[in-house]
Amino acid sequence: MNVILMMTTVPDTTIAEKLTSEILAARLAACATQLGATRSSFHWQGKIESADEIQLLFKTSIARAQELEQFILSHHPYDTPEILSWQAIASAAYGQWVNAETQRPIHV
Repeated sequence: MNVILMMTTVPDTTIAEKLTSEILAARLAACATQLGATRSSFHWQGKIESADEIQLLFKTSIARAQELEQFILSHHPYDTPEILSWQAIASAAYGQWVNAETQRPIHV
């Protein structure tokens, strides 16, 4: 069963926890893994910069991937956040769990 892995980096643990909490509450991802502190070096506005960051990896369904990306874009503190995603083959049970946890709530 296929799932989507989506990764981003944020400047600190406070933002990592807030973004994770909001994404899980909206059921845009079934799971978020804080991969930990990392140091990134990159070109930005004509200079080479470096920054300490927290890397986050979200696991979501194919159906919710685009919505998750839009949520990250609109709630991220960076002007141009890193958002990388790829499709992965999950075990049947894990894939079913991800899909079940990312379904939209039914309002009756």
